[in-house]
Amino acid sequence: MSSVVFREIQSRGKGYYGILAALGVMILAGLAAAYNMETRGHIITGMNQQIVWGLPHVFAVFMIVAASGALNVASIGSVFGKSMYKPLAPLSGLLAIALLVGGLTVLMLDLGRPDRIVTVAMTHFNFTSIFALNVFLYTGFMTIVAVYLWTMMERRMNTYTKAAGVAAFIWRLLLTTGTGSIFGFLVARQLYDSALLAPTFIVMSFAYGLAIFILVLMAAYNWTGREVGDVIMMRLKKLLAIFIAAMLYFVAVYHVTNIYYAERRAVEAWLLLHGGIQTELFWLGQILAGSVLPLVILFHPKWGKSRAMIASACGLVIVGGLIQMYVTIIGGQAYPLVLFPGMKESSTFYDGVVHPYYPSSYEVFLGLGGVAIALFIVAVGIKVLRFLPESLEDHVVRAHHGEGH
Repeated sequence: MSSVVFREIQSRGKGYYGILAALGVMILAGLAAAYNMETRGHIITGMNQQIVWGLPHVFAVFMIVAASGALNVASIGSVFGKSMYKPLAPLSGLLAIALLVGGLTVLMLDLGRPDRIVTVAMTHFNFTSIFALNVFLYTGFMTIVAVYLWTMMERRMNTYTKAAGVAAFIWRLLLTTGTGSIFGFLVARQLYDSALLAPTFIVMSFAYGLAIFILVLMAAYNWTGREVGDVIMMRLKKLLAIFIAAMLYFVAVYHVTNIYYAERRAVEAWLLLHGGIQTELFWLGQILAGSVLPLVILFHPKWGKSRAMIASACGLVIVGGLIQMYVTIIGGQAYPLVLFPGMKESSTFYDGVVHPYYPSSYEVFLGLGGVAIALFIVAVGIKVLRFLPESLEDHVVRAHHGEGH
């Protein structure tokens, strides 16, 4: 990366510290929500005996999945030898770690008894459980990406960057497979229990992570007066469109496969046709707003060249991704368990009844607090260390791309 100069951001104005202050307030609000949930119990949330994974899990799983995808930019440069992406690799690694930390913080605080993480969760393992395996996947991911960043940012270690990049690429595929398998291995729920969820989560991570990366890149450069040229922006835009199309394909295959099985036609009919809010969220939020509209924007001859419209497409992908996680996690629990196939059952425990769920403000603040933690880490990181190229203007990118690294 000899033609690219990396510099910390030099912003000393009120704007930068105002952003940190706003993120700090969001983090404190999230911690306050977690404290109330811990001391008063989950009865103050919208969760119940049927919906045990609520909105915080939606935020947590989304950020964990997006963390894997955020590293994709670095992988393209180091693993696949596309030199145009190499200047973006340090920011890609930083964002991946930040998103994972934010997601795991929400997950830890939502599950309750965070004080037992070390005494129980990280010291006593049931290796027949995918949850136990994920402890190693998450900690391993942060360790490997940290080493990967070291090899990129320490000149003496540059010769090991490709090897570290390959290790990080393989590990992030394992991480997203493990996250998708949490649901894929859960045989009691008909909307889960599918081997297709693992590759679907991998493709989803590509789209979510890249959308977040593009927004963070644009924001960092716009707020610090640095330049991102059209060459790199158009390349990232096209890559995002490919990932969105691939995500749509895997979602379609997943639901068509479920429809093929007679035992799952009822749950698919419920979700796709008459599931109320879940059906509306699926078609209007996940499919239309989160996939179709971004594709229209990105492929449009005029809109696809507008930075504002590209940012809008990224925002839609993120909102659609959160909705997709909501439909997957909440919808999968809302549909009643099939205790006696071919028969109807009812009891005081709401057997055979679709369970309602109304998230509380505590859950919203906890989820947003995790997002704020991730953004705070990125904002401080680019301020104190050289994660950002001084310029990504077209002539700089073309000069670096021509080196053949």
